[in-house]
Amino acid sequence: MASMDPTEALDLIRQERANTGRALTPDPRLMYWPWGLTWLIGFGLSFLRYGPDGRTLVALPEWVPLFALTALMIAAGLFTGLVGARSSRSVSGPTSRQGIWYGIAWSAGFTGLAVVFGRISEVLPEHLMGLLWGGGMVALVGALYMAGGAIWNERTMFTLGAWISAVNVVGVLLGPGWHALVASLAGGGGMLAAGLIGWMRLR
Repeated sequence: MASMDPTEALDLIRQERANTGRALTPDPRLMYWPWGLTWLIGFGLSFLRYGPDGRTLVALPEWVPLFALTALMIAAGLFTGLVGARSSRSVSGPTSRQGIWYGIAWSAGFTGLAVVFGRISEVLPEHLMGLLWGGGMVALVGALYMAGGAIWNERTMFTLGAWISAVNVVGVLLGPGWHALVASLAGGGGMLAAGLIGWMRLR
């Protein structure tokens, strides 16, 4: 067998490394789009029911926005969890441990905030209670996405986290009602865009 040129060998190594990376990386659309749709619909319903200045833009039952957001978050979490688990079946060692610990960080962060906010909400007016929960949870998502991007050197994830953090600040400053609209359009839309951009980069 004829010996391979060193340049060709390096190109082959790079190509195989890239193919392996693509095979082990979940489709970004499957990881981001379920959450993007969850935010777009869930926070959108909240804006329609609890609009700016206490206005009700669409006379939905009070339980609908929270129920829809919770149900969609559970569905998105289960779906993306299955997609991530399927992609990481052949991964072991430190990388696998990083993914598990990162998932635990999400659960611990949301549980901790829920406990704290549950106690604080008792002394807040209803319109500020919604802003506290929405703004706090969105802030946590932005920070965790940035942390994940730093861990895996994933630019799309880090940029999405920075975007979510920025739009969350804008929404909180605009006040109750407006925050839900900003989280729905800019936050959910940002996740949909991140999924598309990540998929294009992966290709």
